[in-house]
Amino acid sequence: MCRNIRPLHNFAPPAADDEVHAAALQYVRKVAGMTKPSQANAEAFEHAVEHVAAATRELLDSLVTHAPPKDREVEAAKARERSRRRFAEQQPA
Repeated sequence: MCRNIRPLHNFAPPAADDEVHAAALQYVRKVAGMTKPSQANAEAFEHAVEHVAAATRELLDSLVTHAPPKDREVEAAKARERSRRRFAEQQPA
């Protein structure tokens, strides 16, 4: 799984179109093995990003949950704490 793709489901407020597009772009970059396509592949690359973004939006809109929406700031703070602990454990003694 690409570490740059963040969960987008069940947040308040819901994922914005730019977040969905960014996740689609990261996915296509990972699958294609390149961050920037050549001019010959640019159209196919962007076409793929748009299709993945549309599929992602459709998925997010159709998912059902009974859990309360997560707060983005709280989840970001939890991620920072996990990262801090993980990197603190890796420091040489």
